[in-house]
Amino acid sequence: MGCFEEVTQEGPETNQYNDERSICLHAFSDLSHVPPATFIYLLKDYYVYGTNKATSKFKILLQLVRAALHNAPQPGPFTYAVQCMYIVPLLGKTYSEGFSHMLTSSLKHLKSVESVRKDFLEAKHLAAQLALDILDTVVPHENRILVKLLETFEIELRDMAHALYGSELDDDLVKAREHIRHYVKCFMESESNAIAVTLITRFSIQCCDESFLIKLIESNQLEIAEECATFMGKEMICLVIQKYLDMKMLKNANKLVKEHDLTEKFPDVSFLYKESLVKKLAEKGCWDIAEVRAKKETKLMEYLVYLAMEAGYMEKVDELCQRYSLQGYADSLVPEKVFCGSDYLDLKKLDAEEIVWVDEINGLYNATSYIEACKIIGMDCEWRPNFEKNSKPNKVSIIQIASDKIAFIFDLIKLYEDEPKVLDSCFRRIMCSSNILKLGYDIQCDLHQLTQSYGELECFQSYEMLLDVQKLFKGVTGGLSGLSKEILGLSLNKARRNSNWEQRPLSQNQKEYAALDAVVLVHIFHEHIRRQPQFGVSEGCKAEWKSHVVSRVQSSACKPVRF
Repeated sequence: MGCFEEVTQEGPETNQYNDERSICLHAFSDLSHVPPATFIYLLKDYYVYGTNKATSKFKILLQLVRAALHNAPQPGPFTYAVQCMYIVPLLGKTYSEGFSHMLTSSLKHLKSVESVRKDFLEAKHLAAQLALDILDTVVPHENRILVKLLETFEIELRDMAHALYGSELDDDLVKAREHIRHYVKCFMESESNAIAVTLITRFSIQCCDESFLIKLIESNQLEIAEECATFMGKEMICLVIQKYLDMKMLKNANKLVKEHDLTEKFPDVSFLYKESLVKKLAEKGCWDIAEVRAKKETKLMEYLVYLAMEAGYMEKVDELCQRYSLQGYADSLVPEKVFCGSDYLDLKKLDAEEIVWVDEINGLYNATSYIEACKIIGMDCEWRPNFEKNSKPNKVSIIQIASDKIAFIFDLIKLYEDEPKVLDSCFRRIMCSSNILKLGYDIQCDLHQLTQSYGELECFQSYEMLLDVQKLFKGVTGGLSGLSKEILGLSLNKARRNSNWEQRPLSQNQKEYAALDAVVLVHIFHEHIRRQPQFGVSEGCKAEWKSHVVSRVQSSACKPVRF
């Protein structure tokens, strides 16, 4: 019985169980003399006695039902399954939908079997009657099962007419369609739109208009709206596309334009979609991918240059202009009007005094001594992005550690190659110090990357007094940039997030970007403290942020630090 528990104890109860089990096995091996009610009871019995989780039991039972329906059910597997679906609701909701799904799914692979084709055609009428009984709530099945029933038995209007009136004459087809229209209107009134549209499209019921389509779109029932519009015709498809355009849903609009060959009517949609895609990639800092998407069209590449200028990413502007001969276009733009630096926070606005690049041993010692004297520092790190799916992330290139005034950027790649032991010793003095509060944003991600990159070093395996500032502001969205906007009034320009952090030397803009991510953490924390009651550090405030401080010793799990 696969997932079902074997009973090994001797005794009367065991013998009874084994007898029942033998009956079960025999019944499933030959359904020729097993009525539907018994079959459903045995299914339930198997499910109840199964010891696996529900999903696993369901998968095994599905295989069992598929095999069983091959074993001569009378009068045939399709008729037998419909008879079972009349009985299944008697088991209650716990079993009804799952067992009905099993039965309809098990029939799909039987449609191609020629020997049961006659049974399939005869069972269609019985299935149509079951569908009507479900619609009339005589047999309490979920709407999803009704849809599966209609699909599995390929029920058409003539099948419904035969079930209703015993014939398939034209007049009876008209009456059957009108009969089903009544159900559709009821479903629409109750906002059961999925089943309403299924009945509309399957039985060609004309009872919906523009307002219904718009309602579906505004309630985010997009697939249902598109299915309904496709049934209603080209005019309604155009209406849906225009609605998508009005709502800036360019991906959805572009998909429909392509599917229905409407480029002539909507000539700009494809470009607008590509333009929006390039913009989204640029906003995420994925400039290399954006360039790949844009390089086949000059207008898109010009737009990418504009976005780089808008973000203040002037080195990217120069790079793109040189590569694609777009200097004339860039000269036509006025950088001062395109990019407004006051829209973003920078080091000058935070009164930061210095960025120190550290790539040799003396600089490492000096930076460590300065950091050890600080009470609070911000930490962040960068690595070169890897845009290939399922590929291993690149090694962390730099780590930034900053007070509110000075930011140190450590060239981890070079320091690790030149002096790994000294690097390990200095960073252990920082990471394991209980006198320095170390701030980060989603810092566990950075620590994971550091461990993956420099697993031989102990300094990234242990730490004390670590605080992830995002835990203090759980309602704020938009990452560190959004948090900066919320707390300090200005967001961070993230255009260089995915630049090449392995190039040497880093550009000044890259250094400023990296330094700012560490410095801003200290200022956000100070502002958080300042906003507490009485503009000071109350005991309640201390308890609040200290409860989020964590430490880790070697490979043990993180635990709150107790004070």
